[in-house]
This record gives sequence, C-alpha cells and structure tokens, in this order.
Amino acid sequence: MIDWPTVAIRLAWLGEREDAIALRPWLSGSAVLGLLLSAAGLILMASSMAGSPFWPVDEAAVAALLGGPPVGSAWKVRMVALVIAGGAVLLARGRASWLAMAMIAAATALATLAWNGHGAMDEGSTGWLHLGADILHLLAGGIWVGALFGLLLLMMRRAEAIDAAHLQLTHRALHGFGAVGTLVVAILVITGLINSWLLVGPANFTALGTTLYGLLLLAKLVLFAAMLGLASLNRFRLTPAFERSIAMNDHDGALMTLRVSLAVETTCVIGILALVAWLGTLAPPASGM
Repeated sequence: MIDWPTVAIRLAWLGEREDAIALRPWLSGSAVLGLLLSAAGLILMASSMAGSPFWPVDEAAVAALLGGPPVGSAWKVRMVALVIAGGAVLLARGRASWLAMAMIAAATALATLAWNGHGAMDEGSTGWLHLGADILHLLAGGIWVGALFGLLLLMMRRAEAIDAAHLQLTHRALHGFGAVGTLVVAILVITGLINSWLLVGPANFTALGTTLYGLLLLAKLVLFAAMLGLASLNRFRLTPAFERSIAMNDHDGALMTLRVSLAVETTCVIGILALVAWLGTLAPPASGM
C-alpha cells in the first residue's frame, strides 16, 4: 500500500511564497486518503489471513490483527501519525514549526509500512538489518516521489500565472533537489542492494529471469535506471538550460522540455510503485517457497 501523504508533505519547503503552490488542499486531502487506504488495507489483510470475504468485515479477524504486534502496532502508529500530519498541515499557514511536525509525522507514517513487508519477517540481527534497510528505502523513495510531485505542481502552473518570481522559485527548487537527490539515490542504491541480497540470495541472482519475482524485479531496476538517467539529464542539462532561458526571458521551450522529462519520470515512478505492490504479494527466491 502506498502512503500518499508523505509524497506531498515532504515538499513543504517549496512554499517559500504563499502563492507558489496551493499545497494545503493537496496535503490535507492526501492525509485523509492515507487514512482511508490504511483502513482498507487492514481489512484486506485481515480477510486474507482469515480466509473470509472483504465484506462484510470480519471484526474478529481485524481485532486479532490489531492486537498482534508488530503489524497491529505499526498500523495504530500510522493512523495517529497521519492524523497529526493532516492536522499540522491545516494549522501550518506557512509556519515552519507546524510544517516540520507534519513532515516528521508523515515520515513516521511511511516508515511503519516496513512492518507490512518482507523486512519484518526475519529475526535477529538479520531482521534488524532488513527492517532498517526497508525503512531507509521507504523514506528515500518518499523524498524522491515527493520532490517530483512538488516540481510538477510548480511547472504545471498556468502560463498567465507564471511570473519572474515563480520562475526563480522553480529554478531554485530544481537546483536544490539536484543536490539532495544525490544522497537520496545513494540511500536507494545501498538499501536496494541489501534488500536484494536478503530477498533474492546470492545463489539466485543468475536465475532471476526464470521466475515471476525475478522478472518483476528486473523490470523495476530498468525503470529505476531510467529515472536515474532522467534525473541526471534534468540536473546537468535541462536545469542549467532553464536558468539560461530565464536570463534571456525566453523560457517557454526550456520549461516545456522539463515538463516532458518530469512527466516521463513520473510515469516511471507509477510503474515502480505498481511493481513494488506486486512484488510484495510474492514469495522472494531466498524464502525457498
């Protein structure tokens, strides 16, 4: 399940100007959506474990799942964190302290999803390593997707509403995430390698193309490589070209090129999220199942 509130809340720093992006409706709406998705996810998980239909709700199965750590505890923390994040967004009105609270709460909600995945199944030191890698992977992915969402909001503004100040803000956002993106990519690569080592196992790497899990994982890696290529293109070619176009007061072409690049990158993100959701339902090769 995707925790969409974090995707948007992580871009709160883009609100340097009150009219730069109408973030509050997106963020508060996303918090509500996150609560609904979490509730639906709990019911689905309980019905799957009990072998009962999704509707009517098997209250006994839901109660058993909620009462059993770590999944139930993580779900409760997530719901509280989402409520705090949504409330902090509504109260923020540009104040950094409330925005910081929203980001911390959203990050907490996203991190709890690690207990729904394969990382929570291992025990001992391996279990802690796997769980820690999953949490960092989720947070780094949330930063990247959240940044992409915020940049799209900046760039998709109506032409008549784009002024010099908005162009400068857009360039600062692009340039700023370029630096942060390097750290994000490093975390994603390192934690991805750890997870692959634990889930696939070194003996199974050469046989990835022979299993559904392996094929989906390879497809995910291809999309991730495409995202890396687009991110590099944006940082080293398109963003500098956009800066030059602003100086020459001829930004339409450069802005359109960036929009197309970000739209393609967003398509890759959607594909990766779909593949991750699918992979989470399959037994990894290292499990021997």
